[in-house]
Amino acid sequence: MSTDTDTRPRHSAPPGPSLSDRLSLITRHDLPASIVVFLVALPLSLGIAVASDAPIAAGLIAAAVGGIVVGIFGGSPLQVSGPAAGLTVVVAETIHQFGWKTTCFITVAAGLLQLIFGLSRIARAALAIAPVVVHAMLAGIGITIALQQAHVLLGGSSRSSAWENVTQLPGQLLGLHGDDFFIGVVVIGIILAWRYVPKRVQLIPGPLVAVLVGTVLSLVWPGDPERIKFDGSLFDAIGLPEIPSGGWGPVALAALTIALIASVESLLCAVAVDKLHTGERSNLDRELMAQGAANMTSGLLGGLPVTGVIVRSSTNVAAGGKTKASAFLHGVWVLVFSIALVGVVQQIPKSALAGLLIVVGVQLVKIGHIKLARRTGDLAIYAVTVLGVVFLNLLEGVLIGLALAFVLLLWRVVKVSVVAGPVTGTDRWIVSIDGTCTFLALPKLSAQFAKVPAGTDVLVELTVDFLDHAAYEAIHDWARQHENTGGTVEFVEIGPARMEHAMAGPPQRGRARGLLDDVLGPWRERDENALENGVAAYHRSHAHVVRPHLDELRDRQDPHSLFLTCADSRIVPNVITNSGPGDLFTVRNVGNLVPADRSDYSVEAALTFSLQKLDVRNVVVCGHSGCGAMQALLTGGPLGPGLDEWLAHARPTLNRFRAGHPVVRAAAAAGYDQVAQLAMVNVAVQLETLYGHPVVQQAITERGVKVSGLYFDIGTARVLEVTTDGIAEIVDAGEKAVAVHA
Repeated sequence: MSTDTDTRPRHSAPPGPSLSDRLSLITRHDLPASIVVFLVALPLSLGIAVASDAPIAAGLIAAAVGGIVVGIFGGSPLQVSGPAAGLTVVVAETIHQFGWKTTCFITVAAGLLQLIFGLSRIARAALAIAPVVVHAMLAGIGITIALQQAHVLLGGSSRSSAWENVTQLPGQLLGLHGDDFFIGVVVIGIILAWRYVPKRVQLIPGPLVAVLVGTVLSLVWPGDPERIKFDGSLFDAIGLPEIPSGGWGPVALAALTIALIASVESLLCAVAVDKLHTGERSNLDRELMAQGAANMTSGLLGGLPVTGVIVRSSTNVAAGGKTKASAFLHGVWVLVFSIALVGVVQQIPKSALAGLLIVVGVQLVKIGHIKLARRTGDLAIYAVTVLGVVFLNLLEGVLIGLALAFVLLLWRVVKVSVVAGPVTGTDRWIVSIDGTCTFLALPKLSAQFAKVPAGTDVLVELTVDFLDHAAYEAIHDWARQHENTGGTVEFVEIGPARMEHAMAGPPQRGRARGLLDDVLGPWRERDENALENGVAAYHRSHAHVVRPHLDELRDRQDPHSLFLTCADSRIVPNVITNSGPGDLFTVRNVGNLVPADRSDYSVEAALTFSLQKLDVRNVVVCGHSGCGAMQALLTGGPLGPGLDEWLAHARPTLNRFRAGHPVVRAAAAAGYDQVAQLAMVNVAVQLETLYGHPVVQQAITERGVKVSGLYFDIGTARVLEVTTDGIAEIVDAGEKAVAVHA
C-alpha cells in the first residue's frame, strides 16, 4: 500500500497570464490589429449591404454585432465575423421573396438553428463537404456578384437573375454613365495596384483607400453619380423583425439555407485561420453557437446575416492580433463610426462600392482551385456547381454539386479493373482483378474471362478490398468451367478481401494489412500447423511475385554479401537489410562467431565458398540485442555439453569487454546495457578476426571486398553499424555517416 500522503495534483495546469499581462497583450497587439481590421471591414460591409439590396445600415449593424458578440463568445481566437460575400446571393433572393423585415426574422431563425447545431456537437460533421463544392460555391457567388455590380458600375442597377444580367449587359454598355464608370474603374485600379506599393504603405488597407479616393473624386468631378442613401441614424434603422403571416415552408427552407451556408463558411474559415497562426486552436462547437447568437442578435436589430470572414480574419492575423479582443474591438470601432460619422457614408458613390465588390467577386474565383479540381478529376463537379449557383440559385447549385460529387465518389469506390492477357513468351494467361469487386463488375468479369482460350493455364491475381457473393460466384464458376476444358486456374490473393471468406457471411471490406502483417503474419502462428499454413499463404500471396526473379536464378546464385549472424529466431536478415532472394549468402551460428583458430569447418567453408566461388562483395557480421549467448558468456557457469565448448571461442570477446574496449564506452554512452555492450564488442572482435583471415585478406587485396559489422536492436527495430572502435547510425549511400558515440 502506498504511504504517499501528498494530495496535491501531480499535473496541475500552469497559471494563466495575469490581468496586467493580458492588458499589455491587448494594448500592444490586439488594439492596433483591431483598427486595421475595422478599416478593411467598413467598406466591405457597406458593399455587401448594397449587393444584397438590403438597407445600408444592415451591413454596419451586422459588422458591429459580428465583432462584439462573436468576439465575446466565439471559440476561434482570431476569426473575425460580419456580413460576408458568401451569403450575398441567398440574402438578396430572400429579400426579394419575403421583404426586408421578414428576412430579419429568417436571420433570427437561422441563428437559432446554428445554436442547436452547436449544442448537438455536430460542428465537425459540417466539414464533411467536398472541398471542390465549397470552392465552386464561392466561385459561383463571386461571378454572380460581379455580374450584378457590373450594371451598377455602368450607372444602372442589377437585374433579378444572372441570365438577365448577362443578356442585358450589352444594352447597359451602350447607355453607360461616364462619371459612375470612371469612379468605379479608379477604385478597381487602386485595389489591384495596391499590392505593388511599398510595404509600409500597405499597412493602410487598399479597399479603404480606393473607396476614399473614389468618394473624393465624386465630389470634385463634374457630374452627379448616384450615392448611398442612409436615412436617419443607425438607431433609426434598428427595428424588430416581422413574423410572416403564412407560407412557413419557404420561410423554413430559407432559414435552413442561411444557417447551413453560414455554418459551413464559418467553420471552414475557422479551420483555415488556425493554419495561419501557432496559438490556441478553435473550439468549433463553441464558435458555431457564437455565430448563432450573433445572427439572432443581428436579425433582431435589423442587420444582415453574420458569418466568419476569411478576408478580415487573415487581416487580423497578419496585423498581429493575439486574442479575441481584436475582433471585439473591431466591432466597437464599426459601432462608433456608424453613430458618429453617418454623414460620411452618405457621400460614398454606389459605383465606388460596385468597383470594390467586382474585385471581391472576381477574387472568389481562385485559379488555384480550378487547377486543383482539374488535377484531382473533379473539374466537372466544379463546373456544374458554379453553373448551378449562377443560373439557378445557391442552394440548388450546391445540392447538384454534392449529388454529382457523391455519384463520382460512388463510381470511384466501386469501380474495378479487370484485365486478361497472355504472359509474354509463354502459353500462360493472367487475369488481374484490382479494386472493389461487386455485382457491378460482372459485365467486366464476363468480358475478360471470355478472352481466355480454353485449356490454358491461368493465373488469377486478386488485389481486391471488397468481394461480394455475386462476384465470388462469377469467378468461382468460371474457374470450374475452365478447368473442365482441361485448363488450370491458380489464384493469387494479394488484397485484404479473400475468396475463402466470401461464403462465410455478409461481405465485409477487408482490413488493409501492413508489410509485416502480410509477410510475417503466418510466422506468428503457434499451433502445430503453422508451417503448413505459412506455406499455403506463401503460395497464395507471394509465390507469383518472386517466381520470375527465382526463375532467373534457377541455374546459379549471385549474392552480393556473406551475412554471418546469430541463430536467434528473431533475426530475419532479408527484412532488416531490405534484400530479396539470392542477395544474401547467410551463415548462422550461436553468437555469430568466427573462431580465430579456424576450427569450425562450417564457417571456414562458407568464407571460402562465398569469397572464392561466389565472389561476394561484402562480408557482414551481425549481432543483436538480448543475445542468449552473450548473456551466458557474461554470467559464466556451465551450460551443458557442446555449448560450453562452442562459447569458448567467444572468450576473447569477454576479455576485451572487461578490458574496456572502445565499443564498450561508445555503447555505454548511448545508454545500452551490459549484454548489448558485450554483443557489440563481440561484433567488433569478429571483424578483427575476419581482417586477419587469409581468405578475407586476399579478397580485400584483390577485389576490394568490404568487411562490416551490424547490430540489430530488436526492441526498437533499429540497425546500427559497428566498427572496431565505435558505433554509428546507418545512412543512405553518399551521405555522411553520423557517429552515435565513437
